[in-house]
Amino acid sequence: MAFPVDLRRCQMLGLAGTACLALGGETAGALPAEDLLHPASARAALGLVSAYFGVVLLIAAWALLGRLVRGPRPPAPRALLLVLAAWAAPLLLAPPLFSRDVYSYLAQGAMVEAHLDVYAHGPSLLGGPLAAEVAPLWRHTGAPYGPVFLAVAAALSGLTSGELPAGLLGMRLVALAGVALMAAALPRLARHNGADPSAALWLGALNPLVLLHLVAGAHNDAVMLGLLGVGLVAARGRWPVLGAVLVTLAALVKAPAVLGLAAVVVLQVRAGRAPSKAAAGTTVAAAGTTVAATAVAGTGYGWIGALNTPASPQNWALTTLLGRATRALLTHLGSDLAPFAVPAWHALGVVTAVVAIVLIWRRLRLRPVYALGLSLAAVAALGPAIRPWYALWGLFLIAAAAPSTSVRHRTAAVTGVLALSVLPSGGPADAGQLVLAVCGAALAIVVLWQAHQAELAPASGRAA
Repeated sequence: MAFPVDLRRCQMLGLAGTACLALGGETAGALPAEDLLHPASARAALGLVSAYFGVVLLIAAWALLGRLVRGPRPPAPRALLLVLAAWAAPLLLAPPLFSRDVYSYLAQGAMVEAHLDVYAHGPSLLGGPLAAEVAPLWRHTGAPYGPVFLAVAAALSGLTSGELPAGLLGMRLVALAGVALMAAALPRLARHNGADPSAALWLGALNPLVLLHLVAGAHNDAVMLGLLGVGLVAARGRWPVLGAVLVTLAALVKAPAVLGLAAVVVLQVRAGRAPSKAAAGTTVAAAGTTVAATAVAGTGYGWIGALNTPASPQNWALTTLLGRATRALLTHLGSDLAPFAVPAWHALGVVTAVVAIVLIWRRLRLRPVYALGLSLAAVAALGPAIRPWYALWGLFLIAAAAPSTSVRHRTAAVTGVLALSVLPSGGPADAGQLVLAVCGAALAIVVLWQAHQAELAPASGRAA
């Protein structure tokens, strides 16, 4: 007998999940340095169990909502947006979760506000309490972000006078604005691509990765994706120049969005514009936007060189893992080539991504939004570094334009795995923390199973 599903049940289950996550984050999240607890402390352990308990509840609620969306009477997009707002609400005032990147954003914004070269120097040059919150790995590394995001971070720094609590809240509100743009764009892109708007919202906006990393983690990928989405909506309509401007602004937050300009050109060609005029108009709009945004931000063009910002040596990107394995083998064999193993694999990954993108666009040039989604997925998968939220680059557009339900199912399965792959502190896990995380997840599964059995018992009694 199937578990009964309704929209309110999904909303309340997901709300319970994000509430438990927010509560657990108070002791196990990516807290300010003065509030950090030793991982072995009882409060930190309880927080980690609570956080993973909440994550599993959220994933379960999302999966049940997916059944409802695929059912005979799917909820309307407006109803799904209300569910998204309810799930996100407990995370609004929660501490940063799953990453300390938001502290880097605040420090970099303060550097721009202080007229320091954020591309030539890391937050260590800033000094003070903000720099102390940045993960040690990135304190001496220049910003890898474009001038648009750094201008936003600098404005936020000025508004909050460098106060950490206000800055954290402000950066989360910026991320929420990006998520709102994503949610606004998805139904429109889905209709244009012959997809179900409710299914697109379910996969692309109510996705656990969006809530865990874009909302709770306050990552600037939300701004990039939001601008990219509304830019594509504008480009497919009557405002192709505005579309090119918005997509360029997205790329000036994070560089991968520059691939969206190809989609802008193709959308114009499909609307009847000559290819040469579409390409020329998009190029002029992108160049003008880049010059204007860089001038307004006052950061200069150091962001071009910052595209080579080194990846974390501990990251688990495919090319990095293969590079480490190759380096270990060459070291064991006594080869002098061992130091070149990781850079070589990174270079091969870049070349492979370029080839994949060319093949994708040759095959799917008549479906530019889907081709862009697959291209961004290839960049994330084959790049020198990967984080769970990078999966959203491609997933966001795949949700709006995937040609089949099976593609969405496979994408959803990947989401469930990635949602469980990072601790709420954002740091590496030791054996004890892994045990606690598994305990929290197992407890959630037990509770869900007991609730399932309790729902079935009255139904069985009535049937008898």
